Amino acid sequence: MFFPRRQRKGVTHMVYVAILGFGTVGSGVAKVMEKNAATIQQRAKEVIEVKYILDIRDFPDSPYAEKFVKDFSIIENDPSVQVVVETIGGATIAYDFTKRALLAGKSVVTSNKELVAEHGAELLHMARDLNLNYLFEASVGGGIPIIRPISQCLAANELDEVCGILNGTTNYILSSMIKGGLSFDAALEEARAKGYAEANPSADIDGHDACRKICILGSLAFGRHIYPRQVPTEGISGVTLSDAACADAAGYTVKLLGRAKRMPDGRVCAFVGPHLVEKGTPLAGVEDVFNGIMVRGDVIGDVMFYGRGAGQMPTASAVVADVIDAAKHAHARKYLYWEEGGDIVAPPECMHSAWYVRAQCDEQSVENAFGRVCYIKNEDAKTNELAFLTCVLGGAEFERAKNSLSGVRCAMRVL
Repeated sequence: MFFPRRQRKGVTHMVYVAILGFGTVGSGVAKVMEKNAATIQQRAKEVIEVKYILDIRDFPDSPYAEKFVKDFSIIENDPSVQVVVETIGGATIAYDFTKRALLAGKSVVTSNKELVAEHGAELLHMARDLNLNYLFEASVGGGIPIIRPISQCLAANELDEVCGILNGTTNYILSSMIKGGLSFDAALEEARAKGYAEANPSADIDGHDACRKICILGSLAFGRHIYPRQVPTEGISGVTLSDAACADAAGYTVKLLGRAKRMPDGRVCAFVGPHLVEKGTPLAGVEDVFNGIMVRGDVIGDVMFYGRGAGQMPTASAVVADVIDAAKHAHARKYLYWEEGGDIVAPPECMHSAWYVRAQCDEQSVENAFGRVCYIKNEDAKTNELAFLTCVLGGAEFERAKNSLSGVRCAMRVL
Protein backbone atom coordinates (compact mmCIF):
# COMPACT_ATOMS: atom_id res chain seq x y z
CA MET A 1 0.00 0.00 0.00
CA PHE A 2 1.30 3.48 -0.86
CA PHE A 3 1.63 6.04 1.92
CA PRO A 4 2.13 9.73 1.11
CA ARG A 5 5.45 11.20 2.23
CA ARG A 6 3.88 13.07 5.10
CA GLN A 7 2.85 9.80 6.79
CA ARG A 8 6.07 7.85 6.43
CA LYS A 9 8.13 6.88 9.47
CA GLY A 10 5.78 8.69 11.81
CA VAL A 11 6.45 12.08 10.20
CA THR A 12 3.30 14.20 10.14
CA HIS A 13 4.27 17.22 8.02
CA MET A 14 7.01 19.64 7.07
CA VAL A 15 8.05 22.31 9.56
CA TYR A 16 9.78 25.31 7.99
CA VAL A 17 12.20 27.43 10.00
CA ALA A 18 13.62 30.91 9.39
CA ILE A 19 16.95 31.97 10.92
CA LEU A 20 17.43 35.65 11.73
CA GLY A 21 21.12 36.54 11.63
CA PHE A 22 23.91 34.50 10.05
CA GLY A 23 26.69 35.22 12.52
CA THR A 24 28.44 32.72 14.75
CA VAL A 25 25.31 31.20 16.27
CA GLY A 26 22.99 31.52 13.27
CA SER A 27 25.46 29.81 10.92
CA GLY A 28 25.99 27.12 13.56
CA VAL A 29 22.25 26.47 13.70
CA ALA A 30 22.15 25.99 9.93
CA LYS A 31 25.09 23.57 10.11
CA VAL A 32 23.57 21.48 12.92
CA MET A 33 20.19 21.28 11.18
CA GLU A 34 21.82 20.06 7.99
CA LYS A 35 24.38 17.73 9.61
CA ASN A 36 21.91 16.03 11.96
CA ALA A 37 18.78 16.26 9.80
CA ALA A 38 17.94 12.56 10.14
CA THR A 39 18.32 12.54 13.91
CA ILE A 40 16.32 15.76 14.25
CA GLN A 41 13.52 14.29 12.11
CA GLN A 42 13.47 11.11 14.18
CA ARG A 43 13.24 12.99 17.47
CA ALA A 44 10.80 15.65 16.33
CA LYS A 45 8.63 13.22 14.33
CA GLU A 46 8.61 16.04 11.78
CA VAL A 47 10.72 17.03 8.78
CA ILE A 48 12.31 20.31 9.87
CA GLU A 49 13.92 22.44 7.19
CA VAL A 50 15.45 25.92 7.03
CA LYS A 51 13.48 27.90 4.45
CA TYR A 52 14.90 31.40 4.96
CA ILE A 53 17.98 33.04 6.43
CA LEU A 54 17.71 36.77 7.11
CA ASP A 55 20.85 38.91 7.01
CA ILE A 56 21.72 42.32 5.62
CA ARG A 57 25.01 40.95 4.28
CA ASP A 58 25.56 38.91 1.13
CA PHE A 59 26.85 35.33 1.26
CA PRO A 60 27.21 34.34 -2.41
CA ASP A 61 29.55 31.43 -1.64
CA SER A 62 27.44 29.97 1.16
CA PRO A 63 25.87 26.53 0.58
CA TYR A 64 22.65 28.18 1.79
CA ALA A 65 22.88 31.10 -0.69
CA GLU A 66 19.42 30.49 -2.17
CA LYS A 67 17.79 30.78 1.25
CA PHE A 68 18.96 34.32 2.06
CA VAL A 69 16.54 37.24 2.24
CA LYS A 70 16.95 40.81 3.50
CA ASP A 71 13.32 41.72 4.12
CA PHE A 72 11.78 40.32 7.30
CA SER A 73 8.26 40.78 5.93
CA ILE A 74 8.92 37.85 3.54
CA ILE A 75 9.27 35.60 6.58
CA GLU A 76 6.54 37.36 8.51
CA ASN A 77 3.98 36.88 5.74
CA ASP A 78 4.83 33.28 4.85
CA PRO A 79 2.34 31.05 6.70
CA SER A 80 4.46 27.95 6.07
CA VAL A 81 7.15 29.25 8.47
CA GLN A 82 6.23 27.96 11.91
CA VAL A 83 9.42 28.63 13.86
CA VAL A 84 11.66 31.70 13.78
CA VAL A 85 15.19 31.40 15.20
CA GLU A 86 16.44 34.79 16.42
CA THR A 87 20.25 35.03 16.66
CA ILE A 88 20.65 38.72 15.81
CA GLY A 89 21.48 39.81 19.35
CA GLY A 90 20.72 43.06 21.14
CA ALA A 91 17.33 44.33 22.22
CA THR A 92 16.29 46.66 19.38
CA ILE A 93 15.79 45.06 15.94
CA ALA A 94 15.63 41.61 17.53
CA TYR A 95 12.86 42.83 19.86
CA ASP A 96 10.82 44.21 16.94
CA PHE A 97 11.24 41.08 14.81
CA THR A 98 10.41 38.78 17.73
CA LYS A 99 7.13 40.57 18.44
CA ARG A 100 6.20 40.62 14.75
CA ALA A 101 6.95 36.90 14.43
CA LEU A 102 4.76 36.06 17.43
CA LEU A 103 1.92 38.24 16.15
CA ALA A 104 2.21 36.44 12.81
CA GLY A 105 1.57 33.12 14.59
CA LYS A 106 5.13 31.81 14.66
CA SER A 107 6.94 30.39 17.69
CA VAL A 108 10.32 31.98 18.40
CA VAL A 109 13.56 30.37 19.57
CA THR A 110 16.45 32.61 20.65
CA SER A 111 19.98 32.64 22.04
CA ASN A 112 19.68 36.38 22.79
CA LYS A 113 20.34 36.85 26.52
CA GLU A 114 20.06 40.64 26.36
CA LEU A 115 16.58 40.49 24.84
CA VAL A 116 15.31 37.85 27.28
CA ALA A 117 16.81 39.69 30.28
CA GLU A 118 15.19 42.99 29.26
CA HIS A 119 11.86 41.86 27.75
CA GLY A 120 11.36 38.22 28.73
CA ALA A 121 8.20 38.78 30.77
CA GLU A 122 6.52 40.73 27.97
CA LEU A 123 7.47 38.25 25.24
CA LEU A 124 6.48 35.23 27.32
CA HIS A 125 3.14 36.92 28.01
CA MET A 126 2.61 37.48 24.26
CA ALA A 127 3.51 33.87 23.47
CA ARG A 128 1.12 32.58 26.14
CA ASP A 129 -1.78 34.71 24.92
CA LEU A 130 -1.18 33.63 21.32
CA ASN A 131 -0.74 29.94 22.27
CA LEU A 132 2.82 29.96 20.90
CA ASN A 133 6.23 29.13 22.31
CA TYR A 134 9.07 31.51 23.16
CA LEU A 135 12.08 29.34 24.01
CA PHE A 136 15.59 30.43 25.05
CA GLU A 137 17.63 27.51 26.39
CA ALA A 138 20.72 28.84 24.59
CA SER A 139 20.54 32.27 26.25
CA VAL A 140 22.29 30.98 29.39
CA GLY A 141 25.17 28.54 29.51
CA GLY A 142 25.54 27.92 25.77
CA GLY A 143 25.00 24.20 25.37
CA ILE A 144 24.55 23.50 29.10
CA PRO A 145 20.97 22.40 29.82
CA ILE A 146 19.71 24.76 32.53
CA ILE A 147 16.41 26.41 31.47
CA ARG A 148 14.53 23.12 31.09
CA PRO A 149 15.90 21.61 34.32
CA ILE A 150 14.81 24.65 36.34
CA SER A 151 11.39 24.91 34.72
CA GLN A 152 10.63 21.17 34.51
CA CYS A 153 12.95 18.77 36.35
CA LEU A 154 13.13 20.87 39.54
CA ALA A 155 9.49 21.98 39.43
CA ALA A 156 8.65 20.13 42.68
CA ASN A 157 11.19 22.24 44.60
CA GLU A 158 10.91 25.59 46.26
CA LEU A 159 14.11 27.09 44.88
CA ASP A 160 16.28 29.02 47.33
CA GLU A 161 19.27 30.13 45.26
CA VAL A 162 20.82 30.12 41.80
CA CYS A 163 24.54 30.85 41.74
CA GLY A 164 27.07 30.38 39.01
CA ILE A 165 30.10 31.07 36.89
CA LEU A 166 28.19 32.40 33.90
CA ASN A 167 30.90 33.89 31.70
CA GLY A 168 33.67 31.83 30.14
CA THR A 169 35.88 34.79 29.22
CA THR A 170 36.21 36.06 32.79
CA ASN A 171 36.67 32.54 34.11
CA TYR A 172 39.50 31.98 31.64
CA ILE A 173 41.18 35.25 32.66
CA LEU A 174 40.94 34.44 36.36
CA SER A 175 42.21 30.89 35.76
CA SER A 176 45.23 32.30 33.87
CA MET A 177 45.96 34.72 36.69
CA ILE A 178 45.68 32.07 39.39
CA LYS A 179 47.42 29.17 37.65
CA GLY A 180 49.72 30.98 35.26
CA GLY A 181 50.69 33.96 37.40
CA LEU A 182 49.64 36.39 34.66
CA SER A 183 48.52 39.91 35.41
CA PHE A 184 44.95 40.84 34.54
CA ASP A 185 46.08 42.71 31.40
CA ALA A 186 48.31 39.82 30.25
CA ALA A 187 45.55 37.27 30.87
CA LEU A 188 43.09 39.42 28.90
CA GLU A 189 45.48 39.61 25.96
CA GLU A 190 45.92 35.84 26.05
CA ALA A 191 42.14 35.41 26.03
CA ARG A 192 41.92 37.71 22.99
CA ALA A 193 44.66 35.77 21.19
CA LYS A 194 42.75 32.51 21.70
CA GLY A 195 39.46 34.01 20.55
CA TYR A 196 37.85 33.88 24.00
CA ALA A 197 37.57 37.67 24.36
CA GLU A 198 36.17 40.27 22.00
CA ALA A 199 38.16 43.28 20.80
CA ASN A 200 35.97 45.26 23.22
CA PRO A 201 35.58 42.87 26.16
CA SER A 202 33.66 45.21 28.48
CA ALA A 203 30.43 43.15 28.43
CA ASP A 204 32.43 40.24 29.82
CA ILE A 205 35.01 41.76 32.15
CA ASP A 206 32.63 44.37 33.59
CA GLY A 207 30.09 41.67 34.43
CA HIS A 208 27.21 42.74 32.14
CA ASP A 209 27.02 39.38 30.37
CA ALA A 210 26.80 37.52 33.69
CA CYS A 211 24.22 40.07 34.89
CA ARG A 212 21.87 39.33 31.98
CA LYS A 213 22.19 35.60 32.56
CA ILE A 214 21.49 35.74 36.30
CA CYS A 215 18.46 37.92 35.54
CA ILE A 216 17.08 35.15 33.30
CA LEU A 217 17.85 32.38 35.78
CA GLY A 218 16.51 34.36 38.74
CA SER A 219 13.33 35.29 36.87
CA LEU A 220 12.74 31.65 35.98
CA ALA A 221 13.60 30.32 39.44
CA PHE A 222 11.50 32.80 41.40
CA GLY A 223 8.67 33.57 38.97
CA ARG A 224 9.03 37.35 38.67
CA HIS A 225 11.07 39.37 36.20
CA ILE A 226 14.42 40.63 37.45
CA TYR A 227 15.75 43.43 35.25
CA PRO A 228 19.48 44.07 34.65
CA ARG A 229 19.12 47.64 35.95
CA GLN A 230 18.05 46.18 39.32
CA VAL A 231 21.16 44.01 39.69
CA PRO A 232 24.33 45.63 41.13
CA THR A 233 27.21 44.44 38.96
CA GLU A 234 30.97 44.43 39.49
CA GLY A 235 33.48 42.92 37.08
CA ILE A 236 36.97 41.52 37.54
CA SER A 237 39.23 44.37 36.40
CA GLY A 238 39.99 45.25 40.03
CA VAL A 239 41.26 41.76 40.89
CA THR A 240 45.06 41.60 41.09
CA LEU A 241 47.68 38.87 41.33
CA SER A 242 48.01 39.80 44.99
CA ASP A 243 44.32 39.00 45.53
CA ALA A 244 44.71 35.69 43.71
CA ALA A 245 47.74 34.83 45.88
CA CYS A 246 45.93 35.78 49.09
CA ALA A 247 42.89 33.70 48.13
CA ASP A 248 45.13 30.73 47.39
CA ALA A 249 46.98 31.08 50.71
CA ALA A 250 43.65 31.09 52.57
CA GLY A 251 42.33 27.99 50.77
CA TYR A 252 40.14 29.78 48.25
CA THR A 253 40.08 30.71 44.57
CA VAL A 254 38.61 33.80 42.89
CA LYS A 255 35.52 33.44 40.68
CA LEU A 256 33.10 35.93 39.13
CA LEU A 257 29.66 34.81 40.28
CA GLY A 258 26.13 35.79 39.42
CA ARG A 259 23.80 35.12 42.34
CA ALA A 260 20.05 35.25 42.93
CA LYS A 261 18.93 34.22 46.41
CA ARG A 262 15.49 34.19 48.02
CA MET A 263 15.32 36.30 51.19
CA PRO A 264 13.17 35.40 54.23
CA ASP A 265 10.67 38.13 53.28
CA GLY A 266 10.15 36.58 49.82
CA ARG A 267 12.20 39.13 47.89
CA VAL A 268 15.21 38.10 45.81
CA CYS A 269 18.72 39.43 46.33
CA ALA A 270 20.49 39.44 42.97
CA PHE A 271 23.98 40.71 42.13
CA VAL A 272 27.18 39.96 40.20
CA GLY A 273 30.70 40.26 41.58
CA PRO A 274 34.01 38.50 42.22
CA HIS A 275 33.92 36.06 45.14
CA LEU A 276 36.31 33.90 47.10
CA VAL A 277 35.18 30.30 46.60
CA GLU A 278 36.51 27.57 48.87
CA LYS A 279 38.82 25.04 47.18
CA GLY A 280 37.36 21.58 46.85
CA THR A 281 33.82 22.83 46.27
CA PRO A 282 32.20 22.23 42.85
CA LEU A 283 32.30 25.85 41.64
CA ALA A 284 35.96 26.23 42.63
CA GLY A 285 36.87 23.43 40.23
CA VAL A 286 35.30 25.13 37.17
CA GLU A 287 38.30 26.32 35.15
CA ASP A 288 39.19 28.01 31.87
CA VAL A 289 36.23 28.83 29.57
CA PHE A 290 33.81 26.45 31.29
CA ASN A 291 30.69 27.54 33.15
CA GLY A 292 29.21 26.05 36.30
CA ILE A 293 25.72 26.76 37.67
CA MET A 294 24.49 25.65 41.10
CA VAL A 295 20.77 25.49 41.87
CA ARG A 296 19.59 24.94 45.46
CA GLY A 297 16.12 23.51 46.14
CA ASP A 298 14.40 22.74 49.40
CA VAL A 299 13.84 19.09 48.47
CA ILE A 300 16.79 18.14 46.28
CA GLY A 301 19.49 20.29 47.87
CA ASP A 302 22.30 21.46 45.61
CA VAL A 303 22.38 20.51 41.90
CA MET A 304 25.31 21.43 39.66
CA PHE A 305 25.30 22.04 35.88
CA TYR A 306 28.67 22.17 34.11
CA GLY A 307 29.96 22.56 30.57
CA ARG A 308 31.03 24.92 27.82
CA GLY A 309 29.10 28.13 28.26
CA ALA A 310 29.65 29.56 24.80
CA GLY A 311 30.92 28.74 21.32
CA GLN A 312 29.25 28.20 18.00
CA MET A 313 28.32 24.54 18.16
CA PRO A 314 27.42 24.20 21.86
CA THR A 315 25.08 27.21 21.57
CA ALA A 316 23.67 26.00 18.25
CA SER A 317 23.00 22.63 19.88
CA ALA A 318 20.77 24.28 22.48
CA VAL A 319 19.00 26.39 19.84
CA VAL A 320 18.20 23.38 17.66
CA ALA A 321 16.92 21.45 20.69
CA ASP A 322 14.46 24.31 21.23
CA VAL A 323 13.49 24.20 17.54
CA ILE A 324 12.66 20.51 17.93
CA ASP A 325 10.66 21.30 21.06
CA ALA A 326 8.74 24.06 19.27
CA ALA A 327 7.97 21.74 16.36
CA LYS A 328 6.76 18.97 18.70
CA HIS A 329 4.57 21.41 20.62
CA ALA A 330 3.20 23.36 17.66
CA HIS A 331 -0.34 22.96 18.93
CA ALA A 332 0.34 22.50 22.65
CA ARG A 333 2.17 25.38 24.27
CA LYS A 334 5.00 24.52 26.68
CA TYR A 335 4.68 26.10 30.10
CA LEU A 336 7.57 28.55 30.38
CA TYR A 337 6.58 31.79 32.01
CA TRP A 338 7.20 34.40 34.69
CA GLU A 339 5.34 37.50 35.80
CA GLU A 340 6.43 41.13 35.56
CA GLY A 341 8.88 42.14 38.26
CA GLY A 342 7.80 45.01 40.46
CA ASP A 343 9.35 45.18 43.92
CA ILE A 344 10.72 41.63 44.07
CA VAL A 345 14.42 42.62 44.10
CA ALA A 346 16.17 43.25 47.43
CA PRO A 347 19.50 45.13 47.62
CA PRO A 348 22.68 43.08 48.20
CA GLU A 349 22.95 44.66 51.67
CA CYS A 350 20.25 42.19 52.72
CA MET A 351 22.58 39.21 52.26
CA HIS A 352 24.95 38.18 55.05
CA SER A 353 28.40 36.80 54.23
CA ALA A 354 32.04 36.82 55.25
CA TRP A 355 34.29 39.14 53.26
CA TYR A 356 37.84 39.27 51.94
CA VAL A 357 39.48 42.68 52.21
CA ARG A 358 42.88 43.98 51.10
CA ALA A 359 43.90 47.39 52.41
CA GLN A 360 46.93 49.58 53.05
CA CYS A 361 46.63 50.18 56.78
CA ASP A 362 47.72 48.79 60.14
CA GLU A 363 46.19 46.03 62.23
CA GLN A 364 44.80 48.39 64.85
CA SER A 365 42.81 50.23 62.19
CA VAL A 366 41.48 46.94 60.84
CA GLU A 367 40.37 45.76 64.27
CA ASN A 368 38.81 49.11 65.13
CA ALA A 369 36.69 48.78 61.99
CA PHE A 370 35.92 45.06 61.87
CA GLY A 371 36.73 43.61 65.27
CA ARG A 372 38.31 40.16 65.12
CA VAL A 373 39.50 39.12 61.66
CA CYS A 374 41.62 36.34 60.16
CA TYR A 375 44.77 37.75 58.57
CA ILE A 376 46.17 36.16 55.40
CA LYS A 377 49.93 35.87 55.04
CA ASN A 378 51.18 37.01 51.66
CA GLU A 379 54.93 37.21 51.11
CA ASP A 380 54.45 39.43 48.07
CA ALA A 381 52.31 42.00 49.89
CA LYS A 382 53.25 45.65 49.61
CA THR A 383 54.53 47.52 52.64
CA ASN A 384 51.73 48.27 55.11
CA GLU A 385 49.29 46.21 53.04
CA LEU A 386 47.09 43.72 54.86
CA ALA A 387 44.68 41.08 53.60
CA PHE A 388 42.12 39.49 55.89
CA LEU A 389 38.81 37.64 56.13
CA THR A 390 35.98 39.04 58.22
CA CYS A 391 33.34 37.15 60.17
CA VAL A 392 29.84 36.91 58.65
CA LEU A 393 28.37 40.40 58.38
CA GLY A 394 25.24 41.97 56.97
CA GLY A 395 25.84 44.01 53.86
CA ALA A 396 25.07 47.34 55.51
CA GLU A 397 27.25 46.43 58.51
CA PHE A 398 30.14 45.56 56.20
CA GLU A 399 29.80 48.80 54.25
CA ARG A 400 29.94 50.86 57.46
CA ALA A 401 33.08 49.04 58.58
CA LYS A 402 34.73 49.30 55.16
CA ASN A 403 33.97 53.00 54.90
CA SER A 404 35.58 53.60 58.29
CA LEU A 405 38.82 51.95 57.14
CA SER A 406 41.02 54.03 54.86
CA GLY A 407 43.17 52.43 52.18
CA VAL A 408 40.83 49.65 51.07
CA ARG A 409 42.05 48.31 47.73
CA CYS A 410 39.80 45.30 47.19
CA ALA A 411 36.73 43.74 48.82
CA MET A 412 35.05 40.49 47.79
CA ARG A 413 32.37 38.32 49.32
CA VAL A 414 33.25 34.81 50.45
CA LEU A 415 30.83 32.18 49.12
